[in-house]
Amino acid sequence: MDFTDTQLHRYSRHIILPDVGGVGQEKLLNSKVLVVGAGGLGSPLLLYLAAAGVGTIGVVDDDVVDLSNLQRQIIHDESTLGTPKVESAAARIQALNPDVKVEAHKARITKDNALDLIGRYDVVADGSDNFGTRFLLNDACFLARKTLVSAAMLRFDGQVSTFKAHESGPCYRCIFREPPPRGLVPSCSEGGVLGALAGVVGSLQATEVLKELLGIGESLSGSLLMLDTLNAGYHRITVKPDPACPLCGTDRTLHDLSHH
Repeated sequence: MDFTDTQLHRYSRHIILPDVGGVGQEKLLNSKVLVVGAGGLGSPLLLYLAAAGVGTIGVVDDDVVDLSNLQRQIIHDESTLGTPKVESAAARIQALNPDVKVEAHKARITKDNALDLIGRYDVVADGSDNFGTRFLLNDACFLARKTLVSAAMLRFDGQVSTFKAHESGPCYRCIFREPPPRGLVPSCSEGGVLGALAGVVGSLQATEVLKELLGIGESLSGSLLMLDTLNAGYHRITVKPDPACPLCGTDRTLHDLSHH
């Protein structure tokens, strides 16, 4: 494609990277990413994807901006209190980079709409805050043959991984077979979370999404990156596909989303 002078200036630090260049930047501008959640993880994730020039960004969230969000959800501010998060995020993205087309989906992702939404995008990024959505996205991405970049955080700890079980490597269920019993693992609203942790984990997630879109570097597929920011600890755990996995194993029992 022919870049405009403004685009050449805006993306110059990408274009001079040997692993990106003009070809890579064109890939980003033609890419479509679905981000589930416009909260703590979604905020840095959306901002960095937009700044990088990802051409179409879909954002799914059914919540509104609350004052308690602003400790970590940096895509929002006090002027957007009470407004839908997808609208607040879309306005901020457009202000940051008019090149980006934002598709705002003010809804909760469910078994009824997941496959339709996911099917419109190249890569899905899970920035949700509950196990039900994480398992749903894992199952839907496997069925739709879409790459899923997943992240989670609580208190001072975070984790990031990429799931491409439709090609190779494990799915989320190969690591965590079923959601934990309700109440066993607290949510961020119950257990708390260091605000800056969201920036660290969400930025790592954005990096992995960009690598997948560009086809560069070593994928986190087959690995789980664990962060203990309180003790400055980072651990990468190798994870293999589980032949007994009910979703992607040899004798799989999950063939659709009806179990959600």
